[in-house]
Amino acid sequence: MRVLKTVEGLKRYLAQQRGQTAASGQPPQVGLVPTMGGLHRGHLSLIQRAQRENEVVVVSMFLNPLQFGPGEDLATYPQTHSQDLHLCAQAAVDIVFMPTAQTLYGTSLPVSGNLTQVIPPKDMMAVLCGPYRPGHFEGVATVVTKLLSLVAPDRAYFGRKDAQQLAIIKRLSQDLNLPGQLIGCPTIREPSGLALSSRNTYLSPVEHQQAAILHDGLMAAETLFRAGERSSPVLLEAVRQPIAQVPAVDLQYVELVHPDTLKPLETVTSVGLLALAAHLGTTRLIDNVWLRHRQPIVAIDGPAGAGKSTVARQVAERLNLLYLDSGAMYRAVTWLALEQGLDLQDEVALAELLPDCDLQLAPSGNDSEFAAYPSRIWLNGREVTALIRSPEVTGQVSVVAAQPAVRDTLLRQQQQYGISGGVVMEGRDIGTQVFPQAELKIFLTASVAERARRRQRDLAAQQQPNASLEDLERAIDERDRKDSTRRVAPLRKADDAIELNTDGLSIEDVVERIVELFEQRIPGGLGR
Repeated sequence: MRVLKTVEGLKRYLAQQRGQTAASGQPPQVGLVPTMGGLHRGHLSLIQRAQRENEVVVVSMFLNPLQFGPGEDLATYPQTHSQDLHLCAQAAVDIVFMPTAQTLYGTSLPVSGNLTQVIPPKDMMAVLCGPYRPGHFEGVATVVTKLLSLVAPDRAYFGRKDAQQLAIIKRLSQDLNLPGQLIGCPTIREPSGLALSSRNTYLSPVEHQQAAILHDGLMAAETLFRAGERSSPVLLEAVRQPIAQVPAVDLQYVELVHPDTLKPLETVTSVGLLALAAHLGTTRLIDNVWLRHRQPIVAIDGPAGAGKSTVARQVAERLNLLYLDSGAMYRAVTWLALEQGLDLQDEVALAELLPDCDLQLAPSGNDSEFAAYPSRIWLNGREVTALIRSPEVTGQVSVVAAQPAVRDTLLRQQQQYGISGGVVMEGRDIGTQVFPQAELKIFLTASVAERARRRQRDLAAQQQPNASLEDLERAIDERDRKDSTRRVAPLRKADDAIELNTDGLSIEDVVERIVELFEQRIPGGLGR
């Protein structure tokens, strides 16, 4: 583990790392975990996820003066450098970046009026913590912009406990075209439900017990929401009532907003963020819960040959959900590129084409004309369901699908279906990247030997040249290695996915098992 304190050292080290070759045959992917020090299990969960998804992990530790206002706890914020470095070393972090204010801002006492700052949208700072912490989010936006620009990570990881911060950072990343995918990670809690925070160390033993009421209040509202309540005033009052029973807790605010735009909500139509802040003694604590009112999402991941596509289509049909046919989306882009005579190896030309691709999917239904297709698809208002199955498209779609710009654009379109839900999707990283909020995540597996036998049967059924089981097993092993190490959309099992080994099971058996899991986990069919 390298501990670096200068911008020059950080840049040089990252340049050296990126000059090497990872197992994928590409430069190593870099994950960034920004912190202010005072590490706890919540930070470690971010580091662990970064370790799983990247070859190089950078943890920054910088107590940013710009995000603390007058009278706040800049001077007393927990700084446990020796312990933090020990935790990072145990977690096999590659780089700890520990700059000073002089290093990042050119002065040991940065003042907002004397620096170039990043100013987030005013309406996103007008709610929740914004009115109570003037200047805070400008300071956060400035330091995060600097860190993303310096590290240029493939992915950066933030906790969802700081939900307003995460929404603002995602917006500024989008608006300023900053590098890296921003990943929100679940809040880690104590057994009492209290969200982990570096500031929890300020609490006395009695205050520690009392602080659990904040989570209790949020859970009371969530219980009401699950029972069908959607009105903001009713849900907010459900939070306040239990908290009012603990006079030591001074509730600063409780608000219901949209988790992405932070616009206040009167009614939850699809998703809402119920957030609060409170003082307990001298300690200010925040917490939140997401409220989701939409159709459920089923994410099915697994290696090639595990039967994902067939299973996903049949599960969608059984549950009356949309099979989100990502293959058809890639085929549609390929068809359009061929129609326009583009060179499919020209990544720039394809990137220019993508904004003009408006794709819409629908189930094939009972129409016999489309019974052979997993779903129907329209491109810019024209149905292309049959057109995208031509031999020419089939022969070229892998070239198009391998391009990061295509992947990124279609990922955003796929995620739009997640707003209303009601979809089943299969792939390599559906539960980790496309729909991390899916109510049911399945990771289908099968032994290499089983998948080789299946492939041999398929070849025979298609009257294709036969191959030995030994050759097929070697090919499958190599495919697994490539899928797990590829730079774009690598095979990943979500932490909360249910692994289902399909050895010896028929397609019908697997479908039945997934439907049973769905009915057990999602009574009534509505997600949270």
